[in-house]
Order: sequence, then structure tokens, then C-alpha cells
Amino acid sequence: MTTTQKVAWVGLGKLGLPMAARIAAAGHAVQGFDLSAERMALAEQAGLVVHDDLASAIDGCSLVLVSIPDDRALLGLCLGAGDLVAKMAPGTTLIETSTVSIQASAQVARAAEARGIAYLRSPVSGNPVAAEAGTLSAMVSGPQEALEAAVPVMQSFTKAQYWLGDEEQGRYAKLAINLMIAVSAGMLGEALTMARKGNIEWDAMLELVADSAVGSPMVQYKVPPLRERDFTSTFSAAQMAKDLDLILGCAHGDGVPVPLAAQMREAYTSLIGTGHGEEDYIATVHHTERLAGLSAVERKRG
Repeated sequence: MTTTQKVAWVGLGKLGLPMAARIAAAGHAVQGFDLSAERMALAEQAGLVVHDDLASAIDGCSLVLVSIPDDRALLGLCLGAGDLVAKMAPGTTLIETSTVSIQASAQVARAAEARGIAYLRSPVSGNPVAAEAGTLSAMVSGPQEALEAAVPVMQSFTKAQYWLGDEEQGRYAKLAINLMIAVSAGMLGEALTMARKGNIEWDAMLELVADSAVGSPMVQYKVPPLRERDFTSTFSAAQMAKDLDLILGCAHGDGVPVPLAAQMREAYTSLIGTGHGEEDYIATVHHTERLAGLSAVERKRG
């Protein structure tokens, strides 16, 4: 028999809402809060009990899960105007699922410890489709016993929960994974453009790439939209640029040379500067094509 829990979810965006909805569908009571009335309405349709203020949303909840866009939002929610940490009861657990800096996360950790709150850094790997399917992977650091207690809830929206240590290891892991994704996007753009220059049919090269030794899950996930030349965002170029800034700050702070990260940050700067910042991060493909002198007609010809 599965024990149900009363949990709160703060931040009901593209990833937060499907994750929270999975928890509700598993039979747990989920109280939701977001600054957007539109997202709150969608959350209510998904089975969450929505609250107009943060304090009531977390009232009586042993677990409070958070999904927000960046450092500024995290610090404002947890330590600033939102004052989430101070509103939470001692003995409860804060599970933060976003991609943020080591420094911002450490500030929240100190405040949570002082309040007697278990703080799990739990960024996730995946996209909204994986969130809806419950197949995200969680990279977790913080008190291991708190993770063990939270697993019945986290299993609702993740396929695996990797405990990596007591401190900020989860943040490092997420940034490392996103570095590999960004560089893979750059390599894919260059490889596909070179193949086009060599008169290889577009669909044929995509099939070959997906079925080759470099056909990672990320590459295979991107092949169908690339086949249609669809650059609708699941994770935008602007979002990837933000993550690369975090990666560069983290690596430089620890004395790690990351020339590939720096090069990809400049590529995304170019995409944003030419009006493509809201396209999918895989828009590196048409960016490289333009640099190689392929016209729009040639890019569509396949």
C-alpha cells in the first residue's frame, strides 16, 4: 500500500506543472502556487489545489518542491520577498529542481540549515515531454535520509534519483550535463552542415546520425523535429545561453578550462543577436548553415 503525502509545488512553468501534475495523478495531495494566473488555472485543471498566496500553499506540507527559472527567482522566492525558507516549518524538506548557480544554491542551503529545514538540490535532466511521461532523471545532493523519505513522491515524475553527496554536487552534475548538451548541439550543427555541403540528402544524414555511434538519446530526440526543420523551442537558445553563463562561472571559479563552453556561449550570443533566441537550442544547425553560406532555399532542399 502506497502512503500518500501532502506536498506543495511552487513554480508551475513548462517543467514544474507537468511534474506537479504527475505527483497529483499518483494520489498525493498537491497544493500549487505560481505568480501567473494562467499557470494557476492550468494547475487546477491538472488536479492541484491552487492557492493565491505562498504561505497558504505550503501550509501543512512536509515537502515543498520548487521549479523556477534562474538565480534571481530562486533568491527572491527563498530569501527575498517570497521568504519561503522562513515560512516553512522546521523539520520539513525543500526540494529545488531548477538549474541555478552553485553560489545561489549555497545561500539557500545556509538559510535552510539555520531554519532546521532539509534542503535537497535536485535539478532534473529532461524536457517537458519527459516531465509529462515521468521519465526525468534527478541529480540530488543534500541529506541522504531526506531523499530516501522523498523518493515515493519523486518517483511520480522521475525514472531515477541519483544521490551524489551532501552539498552542491547535484548542481555541479546538472551544469556538467548541460555543457555536454550544448556542445553536442554545436557538433550536430557543424556535422549536418558539412554533410549538406557534401551533397548528402538531409533525411539520409539524419537517419545515419541517429543510428551511428554518436546517436545519443539527445540526438535521437532531436532528429524528428530536424527532419521537419522545426525549431520550435522545448529549451530555448536564450535558456541555454543562461546555463552556459552558469557553467562558465562555475568552471572558472574552480580553475577548470572550458573552451568548448566559451565557444558555444558565443554561438548562442549570435543566435540571440540575430533574433533566434526563442528558438530551440538546436537552432545551432541553421546558424552554422548560414555561416557556411547556405541560402534559405538550399537549407530547405534536403
